[in-house]
Amino acid sequence: MSEARHLLVVDDDDRIRNLLKEYLSRAGFRVTGAADAAGARRMLDALDFDLMILDVMMPGEDGLSLTRAIRADAGAKAQTPILMLTARGLADDRIEGLSSGVDDYLSKPFEPQELLLRIEAILRRAGGRQARTGQRLTLGRCTFDLQRGELLMADLPVRLTEAEATLLRRLAQTPHVAIDRLELARGADALDDLEGGGGRAVDIHVTRLRRKIEADPKNPRYIQTVRGVGYMLAPDEV
Repeated sequence: MSEARHLLVVDDDDRIRNLLKEYLSRAGFRVTGAADAAGARRMLDALDFDLMILDVMMPGEDGLSLTRAIRADAGAKAQTPILMLTARGLADDRIEGLSSGVDDYLSKPFEPQELLLRIEAILRRAGGRQARTGQRLTLGRCTFDLQRGELLMADLPVRLTEAEATLLRRLAQTPHVAIDRLELARGADALDDLEGGGGRAVDIHVTRLRRKIEADPKNPRYIQTVRGVGYMLAPDEV
């Protein structure tokens, strides 16, 4: 029998935190709680978690600030998936959360079943990324090594900037899955150096990557545009 996946629930509201712990425990998860960002940091330093459920509005350090700190960490906890809960449902708040590094965003009040479905979806994506660590993907005349962030053409290295390697690695972690442009931009500091930043910077780097990978960059086969979402990597089946 596989070990239960371990979730960290961070919410300053004792009632909500305890209800979530009880519900998710019944759903088969191992659940640990923390009342604030300081408590969450202590837990993250001491234990490994498969996913964090984080409230955005907390006294002291809020959820957005904590997310940014976690994503900037050099250790393994930087890769912990984060589902953010908030009482605010405005589009700008959702964009701010995604830009800070959360994997998904759920507004209060919410149905417990929806929370469970979102958790399972995030864990499936995270499991797929872990399974592909060290894998090489074939992109026509090129191959890309996910672990090294190295692109080869006919066994010769193709020079990638730091931002290009970051974007290509993120696309390669979930092949054949469309990724939002803001999510691609998240955490790639080199993108901020370009005029416009964010999604516009992603577009610029995708154009450059296509010139290095695609036989016909104007009609891309491997780095595909998904209208209304962002981009998707479609490697050759191996």
